Amino acid sequence: MGKLTHQTPATGLKGLKENWRNDIIAALSVSLVALPLAIGVAEASNVPPMSGVLAAIIGGVVTTIFRGSHVAINGPAAGLIAVIVSAMYSLNDGTGKTFQYVLAAITISGVLQILLGVFRMGRFADIFPSSVINGIMAAIGIIIFSSQIHVALGTQTDAKHPIDYLQDLVYNIGTINPFVAIISVFALLLLFFHSRISYKLFHFIPAQVWVLGLAIPFVYAFNFFETHTIDFLGISHQVGPELLIDIPGSIFDAILFPDYSMIGKPTFWIAVISITLIASLQTLAMAKAVDKIDPYGRKTRLNKDLIGVGIATLVSGCLGGLPIITVIVRSKVNVQNNAKTGWSNFFHGILILVFIILLAPIIQKMPLAAFGAILVFIGFKLAAPRVFSAAYDQGMEQLLFLIGTLMITLFTNNLLWGIFGGILLTLLVHILLARVPIPVFFQMVFNSGTKVLEKEDGSIEVKFKGIQNFLSMIKLRKIYSEIPAGKDVKLNFSSARLVDLTVLESIESFKKNHKDTGGKVQLFGLDSHVASAKHRHALRSKFKPLPHKLSPREQRIKKIATRKGWKYRYEMEWDDSYLRNFQFFETRPIERKYNIINGDYKNLDIQWEISDITFDEGALIATEVYHTTTQLLRLPFEIPKFVVEKEGFFDKIFDRMMAFTGQKDIDFELYTDFSDRFLLKGEDEKTIREFFTAELIHFLELDNVYHIESNGEALLIFRYLRLGRTEEISSMLDFSEHLIEVISEK
Repeated sequence: MGKLTHQTPATGLKGLKENWRNDIIAALSVSLVALPLAIGVAEASNVPPMSGVLAAIIGGVVTTIFRGSHVAINGPAAGLIAVIVSAMYSLNDGTGKTFQYVLAAITISGVLQILLGVFRMGRFADIFPSSVINGIMAAIGIIIFSSQIHVALGTQTDAKHPIDYLQDLVYNIGTINPFVAIISVFALLLLFFHSRISYKLFHFIPAQVWVLGLAIPFVYAFNFFETHTIDFLGISHQVGPELLIDIPGSIFDAILFPDYSMIGKPTFWIAVISITLIASLQTLAMAKAVDKIDPYGRKTRLNKDLIGVGIATLVSGCLGGLPIITVIVRSKVNVQNNAKTGWSNFFHGILILVFIILLAPIIQKMPLAAFGAILVFIGFKLAAPRVFSAAYDQGMEQLLFLIGTLMITLFTNNLLWGIFGGILLTLLVHILLARVPIPVFFQMVFNSGTKVLEKEDGSIEVKFKGIQNFLSMIKLRKIYSEIPAGKDVKLNFSSARLVDLTVLESIESFKKNHKDTGGKVQLFGLDSHVASAKHRHALRSKFKPLPHKLSPREQRIKKIATRKGWKYRYEMEWDDSYLRNFQFFETRPIERKYNIINGDYKNLDIQWEISDITFDEGALIATEVYHTTTQLLRLPFEIPKFVVEKEGFFDKIFDRMMAFTGQKDIDFELYTDFSDRFLLKGEDEKTIREFFTAELIHFLELDNVYHIESNGEALLIFRYLRLGRTEEISSMLDFSEHLIEVISEK
């Protein structure tokens, strides 16, 4: 049995005809995010706000025609703010044409991206370690935060360096404009708590729209439309139109053409290379991240995506717009709102065009402080403590790579130096961990002796040797391409001296893709290596492993398992692929599965498994990490595929809205309490109604609400998005045993 939804949506005009309802609904929510972010990104880049809007429109309309992705959203992004600000600073010759010079650099960058795609250079993105890229993104986050905090608080700075920005904030703390700060504090509170409010309707309207909509009353309350002073605690503070967003009444007034006068200067080409490299790396990284949350498991054609983004960037630069990349936050919103095809990206561009034409008078009443707060929040997310904690969870060396890249970038104020410095630091640490001379190290990387063998039973064995790190990725991709579809594959690392996170992440992706062809992938030999952390992708080197010491919680779980006669193992389980057969994990990549208990209900002849699961929702900057304790029950009989979970009042309103797309909550007229408390959905409504008998409904009404999902042959059950306590694990087992008894009586 498989997932609730199997059929991959069609592409092209057929896909448009079949899925336009879903794609328009998703595009509506995405465009509401994209419009304020586009304006905010342009403001933070020190360019006209409409340049961001133009890029968002072109990113939707033009990119869709040429790109190789499916549910990704394209447009301007915060990740390029630092490189555009740097270009504006380096190309400023005092003539007032600085932005036109930058537009020229953007157009040439677009051409280079097209060439990178044509010559299939997208594969080289794999050689950039993920911790280095995360370090660059964290540096960009600090740059955004340090500059926009002044906008959010109404303070002034002439600094050109992020560290100087933060120093100026301390020096000017007494000049904070309270009327600007009130808007920003209110906005930041809303942004921080938006994800913690569970109502679906509230989430359909993005946090950025709530911020801007609720900030407008403050503009009227403090009369930002006329320049005047207001006393606060005996101190006078000025407010006026300069604190509002400044956009022209017509989109045609925003069009600006590039000036190529600086094309012979080295600073111009440094700007071109910086924009090209950062934009390309982010596009490829974001595209692969979006693939992980695509519920249909589709893969982006990366080189074609580079071509599509390059064409759109060229068009955008020619008309006065910013560079265009794949953006993860808007893509996450797109997937969460059930987008099916690439047409949602096209629709979001059209909707932004409609909004900017119709809503220009309203946008002109929006305070800069609200946009500043949105960007402060984005900057914080890029460099949040969670980013460093996640790196540490992957291994102390990954945290070192991230911090090293971050510090090099900030102190040189140059993203290119940050990337190359981070790669050099990564190599030095790998050499130290491998404990071999430098020439031997590189020989073990580029001439490792890895072999691909075909066994007598038709299966494939890959015997990895030497150093398997990010420099091995090009050869590793070649090995993937040589393995026939549908074959059983054994990846043997017993002779490898070092295996790094980049390689293990790549293998995880290969396992998932190869499984879709009908093949099976097994990993061997990693147990003989020392892992730098418990994370499944942690770097592993060939040394004697240290004994594991159980945590207090693990000791309690082991104790109860021993007492009950259950099997317990704390080790991470590599094969968690079966969980992806459930809708809940279709768009939520699993980081690790561990603390596993196995048992059975002897009177029912049913085996069960309880495990701790760490999974992600979203990816990269949009990632939220969750930990939960789940139970899996494999059934000896078939049941309908369904999902049942808690449903609040506002969730019910949202679900009725989404019925337009064909998604429907199955209600029971005779059991209104059940229908009010639970959301029940599935493909075969008739079979589901027959399955949910009066006995089953009454049983579910009596107990606390669990998330219960059937894939037709097994049940997935959990209650909280946190790890369960030992008594909660016992309660889960009691609940599932009684549930199976009720189902079995049918």
